[in-house]
This record gives sequence, structure tokens and C-alpha cells, in this order.
Amino acid sequence: MNSIQSTALEPTKTELAGLNRLEKAQRLLPVYGLVILTALLIVLFSLLLPDTFPTILNLRSIIAAKTIIAILSLAAMIPMACGRIDLTIGYGIVLWHILAISLQTMYGFPWPVAVLVVLALGAFTGLLNGILVEVAKIDSFIATLGTGTVIYALALWHTGGRQMIGVLPEGFYALNSTMFLGLPITGFYVLVLAVAMWIILEYTPVGRYLYAIGANPKAAALNGIPVRRFVMAAFIASGTLSAIAGVLLASKLRIGQASVGLEYLLPALVGAFLGSTTIKPGRVNVWGTMIGVIILAVGIAGIQQFGGSFFVEPLFNGVTLLVAIGIAGYAQRRKGFAAKAPPAEPAKTTASN
Repeated sequence: MNSIQSTALEPTKTELAGLNRLEKAQRLLPVYGLVILTALLIVLFSLLLPDTFPTILNLRSIIAAKTIIAILSLAAMIPMACGRIDLTIGYGIVLWHILAISLQTMYGFPWPVAVLVVLALGAFTGLLNGILVEVAKIDSFIATLGTGTVIYALALWHTGGRQMIGVLPEGFYALNSTMFLGLPITGFYVLVLAVAMWIILEYTPVGRYLYAIGANPKAAALNGIPVRRFVMAAFIASGTLSAIAGVLLASKLRIGQASVGLEYLLPALVGAFLGSTTIKPGRVNVWGTMIGVIILAVGIAGIQQFGGSFFVEPLFNGVTLLVAIGIAGYAQRRKGFAAKAPPAEPAKTTASN
């Protein structure tokens, strides 16, 4: 394989070299528009709510509340990078957080062993999704919706409609409740995961292969990329991250119940879709996803501090998802038009005698 072209629409240094400042700003606005909007929202809410919004207490609250969504958004974007979608992340977290507790309270597992079992089950679920999509050739939306529904049914069966309650070790509680540098340690979990994923996706062959598969799986296969293997690995990684989110949710709630978890699916998908509209518009990317999660967190926190009703959060998430999908679709159409445009003819020169 000679090269893999990026499917993102961010301008190259060569494209920017011949532009004036105004043209550069116009070219960079679609790339960093969401970042700028996020900064403006933070400034706006800080000015309007100076006593509550720009405070360390509010920052801690936002980090503690959105850690699960951030991890699930990162989980969702891995299959998206190779052109698939994983809905299991929203259903799996229901069962994973229940098992993380019940394995300790009902079966006497030490908490590290219980965590490892949950992570292994999350990876196995991802493997199953990969087999359904790549071997059985079932559309990823249908396959993961079916798998997720089965997992949710297992959660209902396991709990019998009751809450899983019991005394858990302090070490398990510390996974979520520990403070580090004055902030919840869960925020640093997200940062470590994001940096690791950014390095893998942007600076290793694995990331280039995933993006190549997402851009054109047939061309990727013809260039020698083992498409099936990488897609299955993407689902395994997604399932594992979903299980990590489930463990942290169990440590946070300290009880397990089947009615908790599904509400994380929509904002997680919103964050991943928003991520495809910024930094590298036209494809999902780690820092774009983080910006997507941050703008959701900032917007919802600000509106709620203004006294927004209980329905504001799902309404905000739903509208933002529609906007994100619309922007992503526009970016893809723009990319298609750019690809079809004929190359510019070189300027003709005349030799002087």
C-alpha cells in the first residue's frame, strides 16, 4: 500500500500557504467552529452566572457527571472510524454496572476480580458483535441493537426487577470517589484514554487502517488491509470501554438497577457525531469527540443553572444530535464534491526568444 489519504476536510499547510488572513479564517472556521462555540458558551455562562458557573465546584460537578458519557463516546467512535456503529454501549452499561456489584455481593468475588470479569465480558460482547457484522454480514445497526436488547434482557433477568445492594470494599468506591489535584479522578481516566486513543488513531498504522476501512472498505481490502480483523478489534475495544464505564458507574451509584444506563446512549452518540464535525471535520476523531462532550456538558449545566426544567437535558441532546448529523452529512457531501472536482490545469507559459 502506497498511501492512505485522510477523509477529513481540514486544510493542509500547502492550502493555507497561499491564502490571506481572511481566507485562512474562512477556511479554518468549519474546522474549529465548535471549539470557538464552546469557548463562547463558557464565557457567556460565566458572565451571566458569575456566582455559580465559573467555580471549581461547578467544574467538579461537570466532570463527575459527564465522565461516563465521555468514555462511552470514545467507545462509540472506534467502530465509527471504520464505518460501523455500536449501539451495545448504551445497553451493555446496564448489565456491566449490575454485574460489577452483584459479583461482589452475591458471589463473593474480590473487587479486582469482579472488575476483570466485567471487562472480559465487555470484550467478549464486542467480539460477538464483530462476528455478527463481519462474518454473518448483518448490518452493524441491526446487529448491535439486537445484541444490546439481549444484554438488557439479561440484566432484567439477573436483577428480577430489584436493586442490587450490598456493602462494597472501599477500594471499589475509590475508583470513582478519589480526588486528584483537586478534581475527580474520573476526569483523569478520560484524559488518559483520550491521549492513548489519539496516539493510536493518528500516529500508528492501526489508526490509518481503521480510517481507510471507514473511507472505502473494498479499497482497503484490495490494498492488503485485513478488514475483518480490524473491524472485529474495533468492536472488542468498544465493548471493553463500555465495560470500563459500567464499572465506574457501579462505583459511583453503589447500587445496581436495570433502570439505569440507557439514558447514556443518546448523549454518547451525540458526542461522537459532534466529534466528526470539528478538528477533523468529515471523520470521527478523539479531540473532536471530547469537544462534543464538553459542549454538551457546558450547555446543559448552564441551562440548568438558569432554572431549566427536567426535560431540558434530553431535549438538548436530541436537538444537538440532529444538528450534528446534519453537519456531518453536509461535510460528507462537501468532501464528495471536492473529490469529483476536476484538477486545476497548470498555467501555460510561453518561452521567450
